[in-house]
Amino acid sequence: MDLLVKAMLEIEQLLVDLYGCEADLDDADFLLDTLRAAADAVGSKVVDEVVHRFSPVGVTVILILAETHISIHTWPEHGYAAVDVFVCGEGKDPNKAWDSLRSALKPESLKMKRLTRTIGVTRL
Repeated sequence: MDLLVKAMLEIEQLLVDLYGCEADLDDADFLLDTLRAAADAVGSKVVDEVVHRFSPVGVTVILILAETHISIHTWPEHGYAAVDVFVCGEGKDPNKAWDSLRSALKPESLKMKRLTRTIGVTRL
């Protein structure tokens, strides 16, 4: 039988459904800048960016970070966006990125799930 000895690293991931956003969810440049600002707020290094526009509307933006990723997928016709904030590293607080995103996207309401991921578990 395995016994848990020590969890080496715990990472909090935020999955957020945003409803009734005031921001333009079909503006790819705005969304890219918004995610860049969120990465900056948490002190993360962006290593790559992916932007995809859907037809007739909708945008996906993914920032690949040295410390995992931040992404947004939008359905402008419904005022809806799905956000994923997954950052790791000492002193990296995903809530700082979330505060930046929430301020820019201005949702009327939201649902948030917080996941705690554990990495590097030592077992006996």
